[in-house]
Order: sequence, then structure tokens, then C-alpha cells
Amino acid sequence: MVTIRDVAKKSGVSVATVSRVLNETGYVHEDTRKKVMAAVAELKYSPNEVARSLFKKKSKLIGLLLPDITNPFFPQLARGVEDEMQKGGYRLLFGNSDENDEKEMDYLNTFIQNNVVGIISATNNKTKTNYKDLSIPVVFLDRTSNDYPSVYADGKEGGRIAADEIVKRGSKRITLLKGPAHIQPAQDRFQGALEALSQSTVDFHVMTTTSFAFEDAEKWAKELFATYPDTDGVLASNDIVATAVLHEALRLGKSIPEDLQIIGFDDIPQSSLLFPSLSTIRQPAYEMGKEAAQLLVKIINKEKFEQQHIQMPVSFIDRNTTRKVDTNG
Repeated sequence: MVTIRDVAKKSGVSVATVSRVLNETGYVHEDTRKKVMAAVAELKYSPNEVARSLFKKKSKLIGLLLPDITNPFFPQLARGVEDEMQKGGYRLLFGNSDENDEKEMDYLNTFIQNNVVGIISATNNKTKTNYKDLSIPVVFLDRTSNDYPSVYADGKEGGRIAADEIVKRGSKRITLLKGPAHIQPAQDRFQGALEALSQSTVDFHVMTTTSFAFEDAEKWAKELFATYPDTDGVLASNDIVATAVLHEALRLGKSIPEDLQIIGFDDIPQSSLLFPSLSTIRQPAYEMGKEAAQLLVKIINKEKFEQQHIQMPVSFIDRNTTRKVDTNG
């Protein structure tokens, strides 16, 4: 691995001079600076960002904490954050909390030890007690908070849209899957769907689930059809659960969407690749990540910003797990 000493030797200057060039501290003659930067380029030297930030007392590191990287929705959020942060020269330190408070706290401590200048968190710690003593800016992503700036999608409206669409397409015996109680976005979309179904004339049941994990989704799907075998419409808590419902329905010999309609939530990339492809409510994950990054950078730079809480719109994606409606009628 190339070190700062290698750069100094290559350019014929001292390590201290190389350090002044890289950290932009103190006067260095322009010819010397060019010679050092040429050596850096030739040797492909990459300075240690943590060491530089500690020296300069000004970091370009951002902590990004997600709850579950096995859920394809969250890498979409992360990509939006990364692409936007890169424009400003920031780099990400990444943590996966697995919805575990202790693991979340460990990552927050790691972020602080590495001198991050801000944190974006999409974790499910409702009390946010892990964040109360932090002296750096925090933005919550895909989560709402009264105490911190946040970027999130309109889950309640998404739930209403999903319910309206499945009723409009003719389902009469609907099962509404209620997502984990500790995840606020899941409860928002559930409440929106519940309100819309309650105002309709269809029969519906509510089935409670406790996680979004892949390994649990198959269990919920089997339980759904064992408990409500005559269900002809399912409003899933997210696309992962919707996928498991789809697979179980096909295994049972149900015709999709003639016998059973399914609407997911999130619009993860895999949803369009299923057969039949999954109708769902799209959350603009990538755009949400970008918005959160822009908001955090403004806070770090002490710039003015109009909104502390940014709600992003959702939309219905009509694919092949729902019946078509006559838009001309």
C-alpha cells in the first residue's frame, strides 16, 4: 500500500510538505504543490480520510445507518444518499442495525469515533434515545421524527391508494396485512388502507405480522391462506411479503389476477421481474435518499432550508397481479 512517505520520496520533498499540500494547511510553493500532486496521481495514493479529518478537525465522512440490507428497498435509499454525497466530496461509513438497539448504538459510537460530521438514519428506534446526546446533525430517512429533520414517503396516502385500487378492480374478500408495530411507515400505510376499506362495502380481514424479513414472509403467506382461504385480494405490507403471497398462491393453484389480486408496497427492483409482475405502491427510494443527503449537507454547512420534514409522494404501479380497469368507462 502506498504511503505518504512514498509520495514524499517520489516528489523529493518532506512528509510535512506533502501533508500541507493534501490538507491545504500552510504555504506551499505552486511548483512544489504540482510536483506533489503529480506524485500522488502517479502512485495512486489515497489518503486516509479518517486521519485527515482528525488532523484538520473537519471531516468529509457521513454515517449512514440502515435497518436491514437484505431488504432491496434500503440499498435504493443508500444509493441515493451516496450519489448525492459524492457530489460534495463526502464519503459514507455504513452500518446495518438489524433492527437491534444495541447494534444501532454500537454503530453510532463507531461513527462518532471516526469523526463523522453528520448521520442519516433509517432505523426503527421509535424513542430515538440513542440520538439525544449527539452533538452532530442527524436526518432520519424513511422515518418520521418530531425532534429531528426527516425525509419520508406519504405512507398513509399509499395505503389509501392501494385499498382503492384493489376495490376498484373487483376484489370482495380482502386480507389486509398489517406490518410490524414498531415500524412507523408500516403503520402509516396500514392506517391509510384501513380507513379506505372501512369506507367501502367489501368484506376484509386484518392479519398482523411482526417483521419484514424474507424468512418470515413465507410463514405469513401460508398462514394467510390457511386462515382466509377464500381471500380474493391481498394488500401486503411490503413487496417482500407480497412476493411470498404470490408464490404461495401459485403453489395452491390460484390464478393471478383472476382468482386473487395482490398489491405490494415499495416497488423494489425485483417486483417488475416477478411472473406475474407485481402491482405495487411506489416509494421514490432513490429520490428520498438524495433529499436526505441534500438536507444534511445544508445543516452541516449551516445553510437555510425551507422544510425540516420532507414528505415525498407515492404512486400506484399497475402490473400483472391486479386486473385491468376500463379507463374509458
